[in-house]
Amino acid sequence: MPENDTRAPSQAPAPTPAHASEHGLPAAPATTAPAPGYLAVFAVREFRVVFVAHLFSLLGVVVSELALTVLVYDLTRSPLLSSLTFALGFLPYLLGGTLLAGLTDRLPPRRILVVCDLVCAGCVALMVVPATPVAVLLVLRCAIAVVSPVFNGTRMATLADILGEGDLFVLGRSLLRIVSQSALLAGFAAGGVLLTLVPPRGALAVTATTFLVSALLLRLGTARRPARAAGGASGLSGTWAVLRNRRVRALMLMFWVPPLFAVVPEALAAPYADEIGVSTAALGLLMCALPVGTIAGELFAGSFLSAATRSRIVLPLAVTGVLPYLLYAPEPGVALAAVALLLAGATGAYTLGLDAWFVAAVPEEQRGRAMTLMTAGMMTVQGIGMAGAGIAAEFAPVHAVVAGTGVLGTLCLLVAAAELRATERRDGADRHMTSR
Repeated sequence: MPENDTRAPSQAPAPTPAHASEHGLPAAPATTAPAPGYLAVFAVREFRVVFVAHLFSLLGVVVSELALTVLVYDLTRSPLLSSLTFALGFLPYLLGGTLLAGLTDRLPPRRILVVCDLVCAGCVALMVVPATPVAVLLVLRCAIAVVSPVFNGTRMATLADILGEGDLFVLGRSLLRIVSQSALLAGFAAGGVLLTLVPPRGALAVTATTFLVSALLLRLGTARRPARAAGGASGLSGTWAVLRNRRVRALMLMFWVPPLFAVVPEALAAPYADEIGVSTAALGLLMCALPVGTIAGELFAGSFLSAATRSRIVLPLAVTGVLPYLLYAPEPGVALAAVALLLAGATGAYTLGLDAWFVAAVPEEQRGRAMTLMTAGMMTVQGIGMAGAGIAAEFAPVHAVVAGTGVLGTLCLLVAAAELRATERRDGADRHMTSR
């Protein structure tokens, strides 16, 4: 769970064209200079430290989830408790994201990041103890999930301190997101290999070490910064202070609605493979298609599109993000289903422009809390989406559920996009009246 902690003085936001200001759009470069590209992000030393720490932290999260699931099943022989171990990775996000979000602005960010990694290392170390009962294992899993949104929100907020609030921040966020998606492809495979060499508790011991390495990197490799708003509101009152801003609410909605529907085919991949009678290898292809499309879309947008272009494509890509799921309507084979998932994943490139809008809209003193709420909401809605998909598939064929998701999701995204556009028009009108 790593992140960086330094403000790059040379990365000040670029001037904003007049038309962007009038419509409340985020800052965009006034020149036609090409985007800096991902290599420019790695030129910032502190980001390199955070990036490596992120790799270690992700390894710890992914392998610990897999190892703990296997351990719980070995101890109980209960598929329900084993699957519950995964579900517990989503449910406490809402609790931690709402009640603890204020810490991200009221405490020094580096301290938060290091302490969160140490908490995760301690929880995993307790899981290694043979005498730890199953109930305690699940509680420890919840504890990791509670601190995760605090860590992720703090990391996202301090990334703006390290890289500035312009294009480097967007590309840095994109890189961390790409690594997270790649972990879905490689992490479980690595965990599976590790579990063939050592027992589940041995794998957990390895992940405790990865959290400690992440904490050490962040402590020694990132700068110390003061709290953003030491006297800010706490608890739910502070959360409401962030959500009172209509534009911030609309932006969060645009972050939350797409993953609510996007997870449906992944959640139903195994039932769908059974429905069409394909092998486990085909199931693996279906599970990989969406993250592969997401990685490809982000890499293309970050490497070849300017900041202004990424801003223009936010709403078109977001609104059409789940339309490819309509290809499930005729109950397609693996190839066409994989194409649908690849296309849906590629539309995730809209998040680069949305990140720029979000960091521009949130006041600096509320940035940590707002980003914690945003990340907590994203994880929570994914859990809701998976549960809803399973319930729907009890009453309708899987292919019909996925295709119906394409319709319902698009309608909801149109509503969310309309609200976001309304905040742009209102902000533009406010600026115009103020300037008179």
